[in-house]
Parts: sequence; structure tokens; C-alpha cells
Amino acid sequence: MSVNITFLGGADTVTGSKYLVQQGDQRVLVDCGLFQGYKQLRLRNWDPPPFQASDIDAVLLTHAHLDHSGYLPLLCQQGFKGRVHATPGTRDLCAILLPDSGHIQEEDAALPTVTASPNTARPDRFTPNWMP
Repeated sequence: MSVNITFLGGADTVTGSKYLVQQGDQRVLVDCGLFQGYKQLRLRNWDPPPFQASDIDAVLLTHAHLDHSGYLPLLCQQGFKGRVHATPGTRDLCAILLPDSGHIQEEDAALPTVTASPNTARPDRFTPNWMP
């Protein structure tokens, strides 16, 4: 039986690590990371994954960095019910990082989006997109 690996992140960029490994009807997601950095990368976090979260049997985390583990809460929200496999150290760090990251993401979502004026990047000259 053949194994199929689909690169869903971490291939065309160094962030958002997610690899779907399939053999027969078994599906394991190796890493479950957030895209970080430039806005065009971060926006990819809102794209629906090309699979049903409920079809994933397990997640294997290589380490706790958010670009490898930060998508886990969204995956669970989308219906993932399987087990997450990680070393004890990765598990312990995720217990700290994921709630903190979620809190920061909630705060960021509450802020208006800002764009810089073309002639300066001084914060006091930023204009929220929603203002005329």
C-alpha cells in the first residue's frame, strides 16, 4: 500500500508547517502550525484546509513553536477529535503557548486593521482602514 504526503505549509515558506500523511483510510497530520509573518501569509490561516478535520485520525507535533502547533485550536473547532502525539516537553510548552497565543489572537481580532501612509511608517500616522 502506498503512502501519500501532501504539503500544506512549510514548503513554499518556512511557516505554517502542516503535512498530511495518508495510507489507505488512515490520515495523520504531522504538525499543525499557524502561518506567521507578513499579512499575506497570516491570511492563509483563515483559508479552510483541503480536508475535513473530522477525517484526521491523529496529529503528530514535532515541537511546540506556534508555526508547528498554533493551528490546533482551529483544527479542534473544525471537528478534529483524534489524539495529539508529542513529547512531554512539547506537550508542556503547548499548554503554555496555545492559550497565550489564543488570547493574543483574540485581542488582535478586536483591533481595527491599520495601513501605513505611503510616505511614512510612524505609528502615529497610521490610518485605520474603516475611517474615511
